[in-house]
Amino acid sequence: MENTKIDIRHAKENELDLLHELVTSHDEWTKFNGPYFPYAHPSLEQFKRCSFQRLLLGNDLQLVTVNDIPVGTVSCYWECEETRWLEAGIVIYDEQYWGKGIASAALRLWVSFLFKNREIERVGLTTWSGNPRMMSLAMKLGFQQEARLRKVRFYQGEYYDSVKYGILRSEWEEQS
Repeated sequence: MENTKIDIRHAKENELDLLHELVTSHDEWTKFNGPYFPYAHPSLEQFKRCSFQRLLLGNDLQLVTVNDIPVGTVSCYWECEETRWLEAGIVIYDEQYWGKGIASAALRLWVSFLFKNREIERVGLTTWSGNPRMMSLAMKLGFQQEARLRKVRFYQGEYYDSVKYGILRSEWEEQS
């Protein structure tokens, strides 16, 4: 993807409709992003009240952009804030942007942002064995598989593993 600028950023006030359309007009991503949990696309009003506000603030949810065009989001959440156990994630909504290195570049930016802006020593990433691209991405970025909970995700009549990855600040800085 020559001459392509991949970045992460806060949302802009005028992007509400565009971002709602991005999230709700594509369904393929929902098959990989924890599909064993119930999900329904948010209405415009629900999106505006919740996710869009988080995107405007940019503390725990930011846009992934390609040449400043939103294509996905990066996120984080506290597994346990008291012990500073932070988990990160990424979704590229439109499958035409899959397999082009966008998620890798964006997640690299996001993990660097988290280490720079949070008092943490580790960033975790949890996925499931039904998402081999995310498992590969974690390894590509230097995350280590720290746990595999076997057959704990039941989806469409089949059991899958929950797979946990992590990278320490010192490991991240060493490879950067």
